[in-house]
Amino acid sequence: MTKKKHLTQRQHDRIAKNEQRRLQRSDKKASVVWDDQLLHAPEPGLVISRFGQHVDVEDNQGQIIRCNMRRTISSVVTGDKVSWCRSKQPTGSIDGVIEAVEERSSVLLRPDFYDGLKPVAANIDLMIIVSAILPALSLNIIDRYLVAAEMTGIKPLLVINKADLLDSTAQNALEQQLELYRQLDYPCLLVSARSGQGMTALLQYIHSGTSIFVGQSGVGKSSLMNNLMPELAAATQEVSAISGLGQHTTTVSRLYHLPNGGELIDSPGIREFALWHLSAEEVTQGFIEFRPWLGRCKFRDCKHISDPGCAIQHAVAEGAIRPERYDSYLKILTSMAQDKPNHF
Repeated sequence: MTKKKHLTQRQHDRIAKNEQRRLQRSDKKASVVWDDQLLHAPEPGLVISRFGQHVDVEDNQGQIIRCNMRRTISSVVTGDKVSWCRSKQPTGSIDGVIEAVEERSSVLLRPDFYDGLKPVAANIDLMIIVSAILPALSLNIIDRYLVAAEMTGIKPLLVINKADLLDSTAQNALEQQLELYRQLDYPCLLVSARSGQGMTALLQYIHSGTSIFVGQSGVGKSSLMNNLMPELAAATQEVSAISGLGQHTTTVSRLYHLPNGGELIDSPGIREFALWHLSAEEVTQGFIEFRPWLGRCKFRDCKHISDPGCAIQHAVAEGAIRPERYDSYLKILTSMAQDKPNHF
């Protein structure tokens, strides 16, 4: 596992500021002023899901209680471990308040055009990057998630869903594409939520720790959840026959306990995972095969695009770095410059 990359203080400040702004905007009428005399002593809890200013917290007995947050808390997301107080007079509505959030071992951030960096989930051990042959498989989007995984220190697993739709020729072509990632020691699985292909192997990866499903809309994350947890009956939708784009089925991140151990977070589907909150140097570090060549360029400020004496371009020419990955790297750098909001 790669060494965890820490966020800069500037990024931490942006996250806190943006999250506080969202809290101030959302459902102010639902705010509750708690009398400490009406609360039990603090106890540990696990955040199952977040709805505006309301948070579903699971106690040590597995009971889920909906809570408010103290105004001093700037950020709470699914997967957070918290200290909370239970109301002495439960009403079946809002029956507790979160007092503090424990330090996170990891946090997955999703850039939001209006709010900057938006935390999605915390304390994740495995990022399951779900893709599918429908909509069309995009290696560039996979590479975006891999950069995000490298920058947060979360171990990635590539999962290609809907494998039952492949004929032998298409499957051979797909295997050749995935070999690129296997050579970089990224594990890959071909699965089918419909037929059950590869699901046993997937369970072996997620039977312990906390995992999260990420990926474009329509790749079948909710269908995979249904296969892993039949009693869940999460809503699923078919890919739009007109646009070819996926339909959003999950609206908030939520944590589920798997029957045979392990926790799984289902996150809202997104059609493109932007990386404009990262620097060009961080994206370069996110391509792990580039790392041995860093610091070997002719010029210290080499941009690795058209600079003379670039070690990375030399590695591509020599076959040490696959041209598909280098092209994907260039596309990401271009999109970062185009997508970055002016106010960020």
